Formats: sequence, C-alpha cells, structure tokens
Amino acid sequence: MTSHSHPPAPLAANDSAPGRDEWLGGARYPNDFKPDATAAELRGLHGAKTRDELAAEKPQAKIAGRVMLRRVMGKAAFFTVRDGSGEDIQIYLARDILGADIFAAADHSLHRGDIIGCAGEAFKTRAGELTVRARALRVLAKCLLPLPEKHAGLADPEERRRRRYLSLIVNPAERRVFETRARIVRWLREFLLARNYMEAETPMLQSIPGGALARPFVTRHNALGRDFYLRVAQELNLKRLIVGGFDRVFEINRNFRNEGVSARHNPEFTMLEYNAAYEDCESYMTLTEEMLFGLVMEVAGGARIVFQGAEINFARPFARMTPAA
Repeated sequence: MTSHSHPPAPLAANDSAPGRDEWLGGARYPNDFKPDATAAELRGLHGAKTRDELAAEKPQAKIAGRVMLRRVMGKAAFFTVRDGSGEDIQIYLARDILGADIFAAADHSLHRGDIIGCAGEAFKTRAGELTVRARALRVLAKCLLPLPEKHAGLADPEERRRRRYLSLIVNPAERRVFETRARIVRWLREFLLARNYMEAETPMLQSIPGGALARPFVTRHNALGRDFYLRVAQELNLKRLIVGGFDRVFEINRNFRNEGVSARHNPEFTMLEYNAAYEDCESYMTLTEEMLFGLVMEVAGGARIVFQGAEINFARPFARMTPAA
C-alpha cells in the first residue's frame, strides 16, 4: 500500500470568507475545531425542508468527519463525509467560494479517509440531497494508508476481526453491532436496577479460580511473589455478597477462559450474572423470561429475530423443560 506523503498544511477560507481568523492558524493539524452538529442532527433538523425553505433560512453548520467519497468536476466538487453519528453528509466545494488556492489544495491533497472540518450553510441540491456548502475548510487529520475499496469493503472475516477499527470505517453493519451491544448492556442494567438489584464489581484476579469448569489464565503478581488467575466466572464473589447481607446483586463484567479461540469463542468475554436471596429456580426462570422477552422487544422491535438464517421466537411463555437425570 502506498501512503500520501508530505501532508498539506491546514486548508482555510479565503480572505473574503466569514470567520477567516478562526480558520487560519499555524498548526499543521489543529485540535481546536469544534463541530456544532452531526450528520444525523442536520438530517433531523433540515432533512424534511424544501430547497426554497433552506435557501431562505441559510442554516449554518460546522461539521467534522471522514471523507468517504470525492467527486471533482472542474470548478466544483462534492465530498461525502461520515461523522461520529454513523451517517453521511454531502459537502459542496466551489472554487469561487473557497478561492483557487484552497480549492486546488482540496482537489490534490484531500483523499478518501482524511478527516476534515467544514463550515457553511445547509442547502439541497436539485436531486434533493441535503448538502453543506463549504465556506471554510480545514484538514484535521490525514489518512496515511488508503482505505479498502469502497464497494467491496473489508470482506475477509479474519481481517475484519483483527482490524476492527478498519472494519468500522468501511462496513456500516459493523458499527450497528457495536451500537446494538451498547443498547443491550444499558437495557439489562436498567432492568435489574429497577428490580432492586445492586450492581457490584468483583475481583478479576483470584488466588483460586472458581465458579465454572474452565482452564484459567495465569499471571504473576510481583509484589506478592505468587501466581494469580484471571477469573473464569464472577459467581463465587457475588454469592459472598449475598452471604454478607446484600439480598440482590448483579455484575456485567469480563471473564477469561484459556480454551482456544474461534469465530464463535473468544477467551475474553462479557458475562451477566445475577443472584438473589429468598428466590428459587421458578422465580429465576420467570425473571429470565421477562428479561429476554423485554430485551428483544426493545432492540428488535418484535418477539421474532433471525440469527444465522434461523428464526427464533422469544414470545412468552417460554417452554420449560426438566433436564434428564
């Protein structure tokens, strides 16, 4: 792969553009640019407005994001920028607005993957695309290695897992996995807190690993001069809290099992465990059924989901089975 050598100085507005002093500056890659809107927020605010409404309002915006697509057509250019909201917004660059020098620098020095800051007003193109007309432009960070091809993305499963950051850039579905996981963890926490469970944080290092039958990772504690084990489960310490007088406790935290690695098994993983006094297996099953049904309804919007081509129905009541002797 080739790199873009000799990255340019920050781009700035021309002398006639508003806010010139703000956009100039001596730093090659400044960290003083402060966006005031995301692509998602701009779409929420202005996406439903007509071209005439936006032309009359001229709403101002400062956005920052990564260049995902660029089209240069003579004296004008359209850049597609993706920001922290995960959505794309189009930026329109015109030579007669930015000035010939700035436009030429953008044409020759801005590449796919670069992170830029842009200030201007929102408008809609003839095709109805919400766009920001750049009045000022600034390079915030260069992408020194080219991104994967925009249509194929990062297709190799192993490469996607080894370079998750790159997969997040080019595979929008990967981002949704992270966002869904965060929603799941937040929902589970709120579900248990609402039922008077107290969240705990128990030790990762244990002198004797327990709570599950799994091979532990071993690490050396230099100050104590002895080996410790990364926990394979948080069960025993949570139950000690029950013994100590807390009636309902839970933990969402990391466990480690030294037993291989594959696409379906990671030696480091997150587990939810909850324990309660004065309960039995029936009440635990009822709580778990309520939890899983509510979680799927919250995240998927219905009781049925499709996983790896198979449909799973979380509608209540769940079937209850007695394990064979």
